[in-house]
Amino acid sequence: MAFYNNFFFTVLPYVAIIIFFIGIVYRFRAVKFSYSSLSSQFLETRKLYWGSVPFHWGIIFLFFGHLIAFLVPGYILLWNQQPLRLAILELTAFTFGLMTFIGLINLFYRRLTNARVRKVTNYVDIFLEVILLAQIFLGLWIAVGYRWGSSWFAIVLSPYLKSIFTLNPQIDAVAMLPLVIQLHIILAFIILLIIPFTRLVHLLVFPLSYLWRPYQKVIWNWDRKKIRNPQTSWTLHKPRNN
Repeated sequence: MAFYNNFFFTVLPYVAIIIFFIGIVYRFRAVKFSYSSLSSQFLETRKLYWGSVPFHWGIIFLFFGHLIAFLVPGYILLWNQQPLRLAILELTAFTFGLMTFIGLINLFYRRLTNARVRKVTNYVDIFLEVILLAQIFLGLWIAVGYRWGSSWFAIVLSPYLKSIFTLNPQIDAVAMLPLVIQLHIILAFIILLIIPFTRLVHLLVFPLSYLWRPYQKVIWNWDRKKIRNPQTSWTLHKPRNN
């Protein structure tokens, strides 16, 4: 068990972090164009909507929920001192977790059953979605079987994760956790490790520039006799020749 604990809770985190940072930098510099989700929306939209929307809203809430519990565990414990507030937090987290799981199932079903989408799917896509499904399922299992996870996350996992970043891993408490929780932690590091090689890398380049850039010019049935100079710079004003 000592080897198991040292490998998965000491060695694996550092391997995952190193590969993550080297991988995202290399991919950004070498194949920058692939830094996207490689959307297949133009192939089929209806099923994508019922998968993508609940998945993204759910995963965003879960990500920031875990991040807040990691960064400010004291405030989480302070919030949880009131049983009603604790119940509201746990129920909300479970709802978003269930939303994420259902959305991902829809996306996975769409990927396997739509012939056009399947043509642009590779083995890494399948592997990634299977890992994510397992991770979210474990999270839901923990929420049901090991109640008040926000409190023991702040007490046990936050100090462990901080010890990883301070290069002084403290794994004693993590080694005593139930197996299902340990698997949830291990899969989190595996997901971090494979992000540079998958579509998930697009989460690192959220298109904030869309908030201030000029709108995109889309021209339909334009008069070829009035073709504008392609060197004309973009403006914030609506083009007249549409």
